Amino acid sequence: MKRVVLLKGGRSAERDVSLVSGRECAAGLREAGYEVAEVDVREDLGAVLKALAPKPDLVFNALHGRYGEDGSIQGVLDWLGIPYTHSGVLASAAAMDKTLAKRLFETVGLRCPAGQLVHRSAVQAGDVMARPYVVKPNNEGSSVGVHIVREGDNALPFAGIDWPFGDQVLVEPYIPGRELTVGVMGDRPLAVTELRPRQGFYDYTAKYTEGRTEHLIPAPVHPSIYQEALEAALAAHRVLGCRGVSRADFRYDDTKGEPGRLYLLEVNTQPGMTPLSLVPEQARHLGISFPELVRWIAEEARCG
Repeated sequence: MKRVVLLKGGRSAERDVSLVSGRECAAGLREAGYEVAEVDVREDLGAVLKALAPKPDLVFNALHGRYGEDGSIQGVLDWLGIPYTHSGVLASAAAMDKTLAKRLFETVGLRCPAGQLVHRSAVQAGDVMARPYVVKPNNEGSSVGVHIVREGDNALPFAGIDWPFGDQVLVEPYIPGRELTVGVMGDRPLAVTELRPRQGFYDYTAKYTEGRTEHLIPAPVHPSIYQEALEAALAAHRVLGCRGVSRADFRYDDTKGEPGRLYLLEVNTQPGMTPLSLVPEQARHLGISFPELVRWIAEEARCG
């Protein structure tokens, strides 16, 4: 029986989501026949290193966000020579840096929203582009810290709120239309899901609160767009150098009719594995059970 250390929790703004992902993955791995030790990662790296001795057969990385998804913990595990799940250092770091990832996506012809990286003070001083536009952290996931600035809004982003995500802010034009997402499993795009929030946009609350968002799978979009989304997700996975599973998020502007224009927003190298998460849902749609999914992820673990 393989011994797995599962890392969950972490130090990022996505800690709570990671704890749920970790709980679900641990249960799935045990059902699939693995011996699993769960480790709640906090700020004490020494405690993590202690939990990794003696060396397990592999580490299942269920961390999300900074330090767990940006190449940091991946570098530690490479140093220790312990195989781990999901992407390696370079792919993880590149995907987490949204501005860098855009440049890589564009080299293979993927359409992304035009954007600019600016200092937070510029956003606080006034509009840096025509409204509507989106303001987001350059290196967070799960829509943490995302603001949409619309026509008629009186307050600018950050007015009266704490902003713990650093001074560099990514500003992009708002793309109207629909929210689509595609999971990738190795060299296979899974399916296209349309996400319809019942109110507002697909923010952190809409993602992780049951009943707040309708998941339509397969997405009811023009067949050419469905195929384009599958191909774009796989191309993004490959150009970043991802391994294991990833998830690509898109905006689909069909406001002038179908087929419209598809825009790649970002790639998540450690997709959520909660009961509301999208990759497990797409896998189920294709007949892959959750224990089968986490077994496949575990068996893909490696260093480097």
